[in-house]
Amino acid sequence: MSYHKRLLLLAGLDSLIVFAAIYISYIPLHPSLEILVYENVLISALVLLFCHHVFASVFLLYNKAWEYASVGELIGITKSVTLSILMLTLFQYIMDYHVYGRVLFSTWTLLILMIGGSRFWWRITRDRFLKPDKNMTQVLIVGAGQAGTLVARQLKNNRELGLMPAAFIDDDPKKYKLHILGIPVAGTSKDISAAVEKYNIDKIVIAIPSLKKEELTRIFEECTKTKIKPQIMPKIEDVMIGKVAVNNFRDVEVEDLLGRDPIKLDIEGISEYVSGKTVLVTGAGGSIGSEICRQICKFEPEKLVLVGHGENSIYLIDMELNNQYGQQIEIVPVIGDVQDRERMFEVMEVHAPNVVYHAAAHKHVPLMEYNPREAVKNNVFGTKNVAEAADTFGVGTFVLVSTDKAVNPTNVMGSTKRIAEMIIQKLDQESKTKFVAVRFGNVLGSRGSVIPLFKKQIQAGGPVTVTHPDMTRYFMTIPEASRLVIQAGSLARGGEIFVLDMGEPVKIVDLAKNLITLSGYSTDEIPILFSGLRPGEKMFEELLNEKEIHPEPIYPKIFIGKAVLEQEEEVEYLLRQFESFNASQLKEYVINLANRKKNRVFLVAK
Repeated sequence: MSYHKRLLLLAGLDSLIVFAAIYISYIPLHPSLEILVYENVLISALVLLFCHHVFASVFLLYNKAWEYASVGELIGITKSVTLSILMLTLFQYIMDYHVYGRVLFSTWTLLILMIGGSRFWWRITRDRFLKPDKNMTQVLIVGAGQAGTLVARQLKNNRELGLMPAAFIDDDPKKYKLHILGIPVAGTSKDISAAVEKYNIDKIVIAIPSLKKEELTRIFEECTKTKIKPQIMPKIEDVMIGKVAVNNFRDVEVEDLLGRDPIKLDIEGISEYVSGKTVLVTGAGGSIGSEICRQICKFEPEKLVLVGHGENSIYLIDMELNNQYGQQIEIVPVIGDVQDRERMFEVMEVHAPNVVYHAAAHKHVPLMEYNPREAVKNNVFGTKNVAEAADTFGVGTFVLVSTDKAVNPTNVMGSTKRIAEMIIQKLDQESKTKFVAVRFGNVLGSRGSVIPLFKKQIQAGGPVTVTHPDMTRYFMTIPEASRLVIQAGSLARGGEIFVLDMGEPVKIVDLAKNLITLSGYSTDEIPILFSGLRPGEKMFEELLNEKEIHPEPIYPKIFIGKAVLEQEEEVEYLLRQFESFNASQLKEYVINLANRKKNRVFLVAK
């Protein structure tokens, strides 16, 4: 219906209601009224009608979408009618008409009932009769708080979505058996299976924005018993700013179940050493490096230098950041290999960064077992090149992105990262630049991580391959890892190794089971196959060894370790004699060096 037709319809309906209400209110006085008073009644009705139309326009009663009418609309009707009656009372007093209080009160009551009833009739008709509920997808909403009622109201008001809220689930016992928006609260999270069966539920939506990770995991496990894949409502802040609609549900991701509550950043401390400065990121096209760049841009550096070896990955992050921040920040893409010492010195000299985040590295454990020379060239020599260039050109802070695999390493990748830590620790003792390292565990969704591999195996119909039923790993999200790296720079005093409190380690087999369930399958449909440990793999990872542990966090959820710097001569020997090692000797040497074990080759040479 067009706006003008809608306006005429509502105005005409209100006119009939006003005349009917005032004449009905005068009926009890009929025997005592004189002919002259009848004229006064007609004039009063016309005045009331005029006042009602004026105040109805003021309170936008003709502009409301009455199919969505609620308490707010009823308040608007009450204000409009009350002011109209008051204006009529004033008119009758000025014109010296007889003012009948009972008539005015009766008219006020009838107007509210009749106008309000006419408006709410459309909503009731729409909700009850226009679309049979049986043809709609029945939705169980987990959470009967403000977010849950927001979701329920949105679904009820947007019938074209084909989703009908059938019941709520809420762990607050006070809400049990209550009806909210006409929807029953069917029980607590333990009753999800029963509610699904009772109300013929087709879809489950989790609508509790404040839900902690462990609570979400518990609710998710209850949902999996129903064979229905649960979804989550979007973030309230995204809904409020119009970024997404409240009904834009998304699937539960493994990051939701394994991640922890995000670390709160020291905004003032970070801004002090980043805002208005020149920041350089190596490996800027990688998973961690690109996220560091995204997070850094929020602090408005003057210039951001994106250094990377891969042309395509640098192009993509450069385009993304320029589209979003290009007006405020100078973003410079640089193609260069950290193994190219001359190129790294050239980049440092040209851009003179205040802060360097060194994220470029080879990180795939089994692959580096077969390619130890490349691991050393990239992770050791690459770090040395970038760090010494930073020292030469007076960089204020240098942050090395390291790994938990650098602790008591059993593989080449972890060993080369520990040697990289040794190199920057040695430099920190000699340089004005503050050199620090940041260690964290496996990053969910990063390139080469287990999550993308498991997803591909599930899409192919399985099996999902897990090395060992007891293998555990620490996990964190890409944004979480990147925030830790940035925060570490603000805490740096020189020589520290920062570690995030990563909670409890996760069994890889449990991760595989969660991913299978999240994909809508069971372990009967997608089996898990145990393939045995791969070259260089450990059953569990550590974040700090016994000599490095400082029990108290330096910042909420951030621990600091002062790693012991030993075997400097052996590191120097590796750097000098690298070309003389064969692959087998090199592998043995770097692992022994990282574990503080004496190397036979070095002892002979010495």
